[in-house]
Amino acid sequence: MRERFHGQLSVLGELLSSMCGMACEELHLANRVFLDRDVEAAAELATVEARLNAARTRCEESAQKLLALQAPVAGDLRTVLAAVYCADRLERMGDLAQHIADQALRAPEFAVPDALTGHFGEMAGLVGSMAEDLGAAIEGSTAEVFHSLARSDERVDALYEELMTLVTEPDWADGVAPAISVALLARFYERFADQVVSVARRVDFALTGELPESSVRDAPAEL
Repeated sequence: MRERFHGQLSVLGELLSSMCGMACEELHLANRVFLDRDVEAAAELATVEARLNAARTRCEESAQKLLALQAPVAGDLRTVLAAVYCADRLERMGDLAQHIADQALRAPEFAVPDALTGHFGEMAGLVGSMAEDLGAAIEGSTAEVFHSLARSDERVDALYEELMTLVTEPDWADGVAPAISVALLARFYERFADQVVSVARRVDFALTGELPESSVRDAPAEL
């Protein structure tokens, strides 16, 4: 019975790993839409988004069956509950990637001024690397990845603050619409990074039984 239960836990972990991979893929596609002006990538993104949403439902259903039929305790219960939490945040990461693509498509002529493309290139690269590192941690059941990701998140936060400062300065000369677009896109990347850190925090918790301290804490699902 216990072997079967742990086998089911393993399947749940594989599903989370797959979900993280989908969220990474969505971000990559969103970056193509936004930074490379690749409109065709938006259709691919929508397909992955649907798969990610379906995977989240499967994850929740699997967790509910484990809770109802196996009545796990201690570390096993912690793992199941962490999986449900992480599935919600991984789906949210996909939503945020979709928001990036949607905003870029909504206003391609002024998505961001040319002077700020470097900021967004760095931000997109950082957030993408964070998501990949999270996927490796989930797949390898590696604890203590949280603090590394939290340090990367600090740089993402700094870039976000720099961009917000630039678009709110009195001498901003690019107009209201581009300022709104910059603010939204920066926020979507910043929130994606926060969700990565929040998932990593729960991965550490599932493996160690302790929640790492963080200024991010557990990021809310909403913007």
